[in-house]
Order: sequence, then C-alpha cells, then structure tokens
Amino acid sequence: MADGLTKSAARNIFFGGSLFFFLLFAALTAHSHWYMKTTSTNEETLTDSVKHGKEVWEEHSCINCHSLIGEGAYFAPELGNVWHRYGGRENPEAARAGLKAWMNAQPLNVPGRRQMPQFNLSEEELDALVDFFQWTDSIDTQDWPPTKAG
Repeated sequence: MADGLTKSAARNIFFGGSLFFFLLFAALTAHSHWYMKTTSTNEETLTDSVKHGKEVWEEHSCINCHSLIGEGAYFAPELGNVWHRYGGRENPEAARAGLKAWMNAQPLNVPGRRQMPQFNLSEEELDALVDFFQWTDSIDTQDWPPTKAG
C-alpha cells in the first residue's frame, strides 16, 4: 500500500466529489422549484389583473424605492404586506379604497419626509396594482417581513 495519495486516487476523489455535489445541487434546485410551484406561490389566484398590476409595478420602477418581499430598495416601505397593513384581510373594500386614495394623494409635500411621486395612474392601473398587492400578501413568505410594519 502506498504511503501517500496516488494520482489516480486523487483524480477519482475529485471526479467523484464533483459528481456528488453536482447531483446534490441539481436536486436542491429541483426541490426549490417544486416548493415554489406547490407551496410558496399562490398560483391559483394569479389573475390577469394581478399580472397587469405587476406590469404597472415594473413600468413605474416601484422597486427602485420600495421593497417587495425583501427584494428591492429600502428608501420607502416594504409593500409585500401592505394589503395586510391596510386591513385587507378583515375589510377588503376599505383596504382597496385606502390604498388607491394613498396613491392618488401623492406627493403629500410634508416637509422633511420622503416624497412619493404622482404617477397619475388610471383607475384600471390602480385596481390592478392593488390586486397585485393583495396577491403578494397571500404568498407564503415564511414570516417575512418580521414585523407587520415591514
């Protein structure tokens, strides 16, 4: 028996380890995809209005100031749970009206506060954006954000 590691043994360890970790990575990737499709994302409630709301979100680059489920900028509040913060789970009509009124009232011009621009969204765009917020609130975020305030 050799005292040290032979060239062929080192090669076998390298290729065997590489194959093992590649297969492990592929399995974890498949599991993550499966989990997002079956558990984490509420795909059954993904309507055309929700899709349009995401398009409005992207068109106006809301993520440049806000975060959504922890992703984005932290200049303005987290919006992944804004539906819950406005009481949408208890009173959906009031939450919808409150969110639309808030967006229509911008900017508030309060001295010393950050200002949200007025995007002059149509009624259809406002409804779609609120539907998108309602949908994001239904995603299983595994208790993110840690507080209701975002």
